[in-house]
Amino acid sequence: MKSDPNQQGFATRTVHAGQEPEELTGSVSVPIYQTSTYQYRKTGEHTGYEYARVQNPTRRALENCVAALEEGLDGHAFASGMAAISSLMTLVRADEHVIASQTVYGGTYRLFEQVLDRYRLEVSWVDTTDLAAVEAAFRPQTRMVFLESPTNPMMEVADIRAVSRIAHANDTLVAVDNTFLSPRLQQPLTLGADIVVHSTTKFLNGHSDSIGGVLISSRQEDADWFAFLQKSVGAILSPFDSFLTLRGIQTLDVRMQRHEKNARAIAKLLAEHDGVHSVLYPGLEDHPGHAIQKSQASGFGALIAFDLGSYEEAGTFLDSLEVVTLAESLGGVESLISHPASMTHAAIPPDELEALGISAGLVRISVGIEDLADLEADLAQALDSKHNTEEKA
Repeated sequence: MKSDPNQQGFATRTVHAGQEPEELTGSVSVPIYQTSTYQYRKTGEHTGYEYARVQNPTRRALENCVAALEEGLDGHAFASGMAAISSLMTLVRADEHVIASQTVYGGTYRLFEQVLDRYRLEVSWVDTTDLAAVEAAFRPQTRMVFLESPTNPMMEVADIRAVSRIAHANDTLVAVDNTFLSPRLQQPLTLGADIVVHSTTKFLNGHSDSIGGVLISSRQEDADWFAFLQKSVGAILSPFDSFLTLRGIQTLDVRMQRHEKNARAIAKLLAEHDGVHSVLYPGLEDHPGHAIQKSQASGFGALIAFDLGSYEEAGTFLDSLEVVTLAESLGGVESLISHPASMTHAAIPPDELEALGISAGLVRISVGIEDLADLEADLAQALDSKHNTEEKA
């Protein structure tokens, strides 16, 4: 008798969940089923696979794997993280209302404010760390609470359990973007959320070589709807990208341990440096969300935001880096750093950026798995370059 996958440890599930050896040859690696269609056994009888937009074995293996990691009912993979969020938002009808974390990825803001507003979706941007503010934002037509925790890039931590209790008391769904932490560190469905979304591009894939997204459901009706959307809208993840993401997930456990070990040390370095005005990282004990993060997650992740004072100072620092790569995205094995106000969050108007604290001097680093000494040396020399420039000025 095979052991119950749900009783297996996390690392075991990353390697085996949804990834049974292939029946025909015994292939240990899930094959890339690069096909557009499947032969019917006879008229009216198919094998369970009809057309690759509807089902694909490689994609299905990934969906089953991620659902197991998030302890969800089912998973559905899409062509990008934004395609996954777009599909998620089809649960909300015209003239219904969404409560969303006040700082989210700029692409999410753009989707909500510049696309979905055309379909009469109403959004209230709320400080979801403030439970009173969350409760006050509900309306009779509120359909969903959309959380990032920690948020991008301000690293604000919402109490997912408490927000879920409030939302369910108001007959409202809770969806959590768990991209920053991955299921290795946080599992929102176990905290009361209804749906989890990931940009698989980030930590799940982990190698900056694939774009994708996934939704994990805890309710059958939502899972059925997402499968219907894959069939009807077609924004599906390709077999090759599904394969790459599955391969990346197999090392998720060990990667996240190294990511976080490095990030904790980098956060400490930044917090102690005179050239850094402030550091936003839930792993620091003075972070306002530190205690909540400890209560609902097994770690603090690899994302750190820190303020260098001005756009000019941030630019000097960023342009001086040699090991850390200036680029959009996050979650790769390499350390990636960005300037949110001009890069990932450029869709947000300047006055709103300022109100949210996303200053011109703010930078965000996704700490990779390189040798810590090399990362520390690179950041230190770049900070010194910024300091030397200030002195000359």
